[in-house]
Amino acid sequence: MKKYLLLAASLVAAFAVQAQDIPRKTLTLVVGFAAGGAADTAARLVAKKVGESLGQTVAVDNRAGAGGNIAHQFVANAVPDGSVILLGSIGPLAIAPHLMKLGYDPQRDLAPLTLGMSFPNVLVVHQGVGVKTLAEFVALAKKKPGSLDFASTGAGSASHLAGELFNLVAGIDTVHIPYKGGAPALHDMIAGRVAAYYSTLSTSQAHIESGKLIALASTGLTRPAFLPNVPTIAESGYPGFSATNWYAFVAPGKTPLPVLERWNQELVKALNAPEIKAELQKHGLTPQPGSRDELARLIAAETTTWGKVIRDRKISAE
Repeated sequence: MKKYLLLAASLVAAFAVQAQDIPRKTLTLVVGFAAGGAADTAARLVAKKVGESLGQTVAVDNRAGAGGNIAHQFVANAVPDGSVILLGSIGPLAIAPHLMKLGYDPQRDLAPLTLGMSFPNVLVVHQGVGVKTLAEFVALAKKKPGSLDFASTGAGSASHLAGELFNLVAGIDTVHIPYKGGAPALHDMIAGRVAAYYSTLSTSQAHIESGKLIALASTGLTRPAFLPNVPTIAESGYPGFSATNWYAFVAPGKTPLPVLERWNQELVKALNAPEIKAELQKHGLTPQPGSRDELARLIAAETTTWGKVIRDRKISAE
């Protein structure tokens, strides 16, 4: 009798776990930036691959604004059944909590799934600015304080903080202009309405190659593989400068553990697929899938690091 009871209990447990699998309906992958930018590109590639694996639709929902914070709050408040996840970014997950009052706690209200991809930003300028090197950009900014502006994907975003940090280390005063994503920022860059942009390579590469934009330097510690002739800021006279960007997949904080684990498996499988890796790398994005715990540790460490930088440098959001 005891044997049958144990078997029944095991079956009940197994059915309970199965019932907490990813829902069999249209799934939503939310992105905090406008269509056409690096985050949107990455999300659509991964959504398609995961959808193929699950045999169901994974729709991409662009909820741009506030440096990605609108999307993060939306997912933090979403029904925690696994039907909605987010391609989060370093800004809302690790930087924005130090710069503004949020309607959610990234480490409490969003559950880590896996790190998605990492990449440096590239400082690009419109050809009409009249500079071709980082040194010339700094010289112009010092000659005319406050006359040069730089675009970002929103207040508190990685591109914003990269620009503010460079202002401080270079002793210059360039004015921050926030946008709702890489695509609208790029649009104004091409039109000459903004002087500079700490852009993702995915967003600006074609325009760098065409000569419409001039790449001055990258924000990582190593040169981007697709821009080997573009120096880093660190090697251009500012040793140690590093502002590496990253995207990570997260879910509503109260999503059941079995569902979180299943999402981790599906996302890691998609990010490790050779064709997805190749396509992401083509856009300057380095896939870095891993465990849920690894992402939790990264978010905690980055939150601490950027918090200290923001306090020490007295950086504030508009």
